[in-house]
Amino acid sequence: MEPIVISTWQHGLEANEEAYRNLNENANSLDSVERGLTVTENNPEVHSVGYGGLPDNEGRVTLDAALMDWKARIGSVIGIEHIKNPIRLARVILEDTEHTILSGDGAFTFAIRNGFEPELLLTEYSLKKYLEWKSQGSGKAEERHTDRDTFNDYHDTIGMIAMDKFGNITSGCTTSGLAWKLHGRVGDSPIIGAGLYNDAAVGAAASTGRGEECIRACGSFYIVEMMRQGLSPTEACRRACERVYKLNLLSSKNRDHKYQVGFIAMNISGEVGAFSIRSGFQYAVMKNNINTLFDSEFLIDEKYIIEDL
Repeated sequence: MEPIVISTWQHGLEANEEAYRNLNENANSLDSVERGLTVTENNPEVHSVGYGGLPDNEGRVTLDAALMDWKARIGSVIGIEHIKNPIRLARVILEDTEHTILSGDGAFTFAIRNGFEPELLLTEYSLKKYLEWKSQGSGKAEERHTDRDTFNDYHDTIGMIAMDKFGNITSGCTTSGLAWKLHGRVGDSPIIGAGLYNDAAVGAAASTGRGEECIRACGSFYIVEMMRQGLSPTEACRRACERVYKLNLLSSKNRDHKYQVGFIAMNISGEVGAFSIRSGFQYAVMKNNINTLFDSEFLIDEKYIIEDL
C-alpha cells in the first residue's frame, strides 16, 4: 500500500511531514501518528494543543489525547497536567497496561513512574490571554485557538489518521480543549467512538471542533459504521455532520447552536475524505510525497470563525 496521512487544520501540514517521513522509513502507522502529533504538541504557536495550549477557567493547562490502532488497542489520557506530550503517554498506556484510559492525578503519577518529566505548560503568551479573559468577567469557555501570527488560520484539536505500507491504519487526537473551560471538562478527543475510532476491516475516523456535539453523536464511530455500509469517507463524514446538527437542535438548554465540528476519515483502500458543519474547516493530506491543504465541504453555508487572539 502507498502510505498516506490525513490530519485536521493547517497545523496538520507540519504534523503530516513528520508522520509521513516515518512511514517512508518503514515505521508502522502507530509510530508515525504518535510522532506526527508530538510535533504539534511541542509547538507553542498552536494554542489548542500541548505546550502553549490555552488554560481552563482556573488558569491550569489540562491536556487530553488518545490513540487507537488496527488491533483495536487503545491508549487514552484525560485531564493531565504538566506532561508536555500526552500522546506519548497514551502510547505507553496502549502498549504497557491492560487499561484503555487513565485520567488526572493517576495519569500524572503513571507518567512520572514511566520516565516522563513534569514541565510548566503555561506560556507567557497564554497566561497573558487568560488574564485578559479573566478581567472581562464573562466566565464562558471559548473556541479561540488561532495561531497568533496567522490570523486567517482557524485551528482546533488536531486529529490524524495514517496508513502504513502494510495497510495498517492508526488514528490519534491530542488537545488542550476549549479555552477557559470549566476545570475537569472533557471533550471528545480522548473518548473512543467520539474523537476517533478504528476498525481494521473498514477504516478510521477522527474529529475536531465542539467536543460536546461530537460526543452527543458518537461521530467517529458513526462514520466507520457508515463506511462499513459502503459509503465513501466523504459521504460518511457528511452523514455524521447531519447527525450532529440534528441532535444539537433537540434542545436549547445550556446548548449553543453556533459551533463547528469537522470530521476526517480513511477507508482500508486508502481513500480519504472530510466534511464539516460550517465552512472554514481545513484538512491536510500527504500522499506520494505531496502535502496538500484542502477546504472541507460543509453542511451549512455559514462561516464559523474561531476568533483571533
